[in-house]
Amino acid sequence: MSVDIPADRQVHTTSLKVRFYELDPYDHVNHTNYFSYFETARIEYLTEMGYGLTYLKEQGFQFVVVEITARFQAAARYGQELTIHTWISDTGRVRSIWNQVMFRGDEIVATVEVTAALTDLDGRPRRIPQDFIAHMGSLPD
Repeated sequence: MSVDIPADRQVHTTSLKVRFYELDPYDHVNHTNYFSYFETARIEYLTEMGYGLTYLKEQGFQFVVVEITARFQAAARYGQELTIHTWISDTGRVRSIWNQVMFRGDEIVATVEVTAALTDLDGRPRRIPQDFIAHMGSLPD
């Protein structure tokens, strides 16, 4: 499987190292930890754009994950360096589609597509601000 990382959008890169306590009994990263890695990368992306968790809370809104589609290609192990590329491929009034690819060197470890909704702190849908969309680069028509 190959993945094309778009050149026309803001793409954030996160690097991390697999820690011992993230392993399962078979010395692979436990699958639940991959989701933590991807979440960390999404938060770093938001922070880089000026929409960190503190800012979002101060503004009275949050991104809520609605759906995640994951594909696991290879197992990561203790001490390995992983790189995650994160970008947003589409937005609607309140929802956004986040794409993420995790690599070990040139090998794809996992991919996810995340649908997230912007809500207020009580969970009511909220329109995605235009300046947020502008930071992402061009989106498909």
